[in-house]
Amino acid sequence: MSPRHNGGSHDRCLATRDVLNRVGDKWSVLIVALLGEGRHRFSELRRSIEGISQRMLTLTLRGLERDGLVTRTVYATVPPRVDYELTELGQTLLVPIDALADWAEKNRAVVQGAREAFDAAEARRARANGKHGVPAAKGKPRRGARDTRRLAPRSNAPDGPGE
Repeated sequence: MSPRHNGGSHDRCLATRDVLNRVGDKWSVLIVALLGEGRHRFSELRRSIEGISQRMLTLTLRGLERDGLVTRTVYATVPPRVDYELTELGQTLLVPIDALADWAEKNRAVVQGAREAFDAAEARRARANGKHGVPAAKGKPRRGARDTRRLAPRSNAPDGPGE
């Protein structure tokens, strides 16, 4: 077995995928970064994260709590007060998140330029092929789609000698 494909790297990939399923979504990184500044109430988080719904904030916080990254403290007040903060494990996530944020900030213009170049090349390729928009899929048609491929007309000529 090659060094790149040993059991350890498979386990590492599984662990990475598992963590990315949690922190790789649209909202988790923002929430962890905000909680990295200190304890926040639910309403503070909601006001600080533009575009997040109450339901999505609740679901994301519950997932982060389930994974041991966030603690939730409920105070018996009227109205009830709920605070969220990072656990020790959650604090350790700030290092890679900060590194990713730094990388994104440094490379944002380069990535945008690459996207624009790719999109321009795709548009030129589509125009050269006489197509507008997304190229059609090759191969079999989708299930349920009408097959518009033309079959060659059948010949009445015999298939072989003596027929």
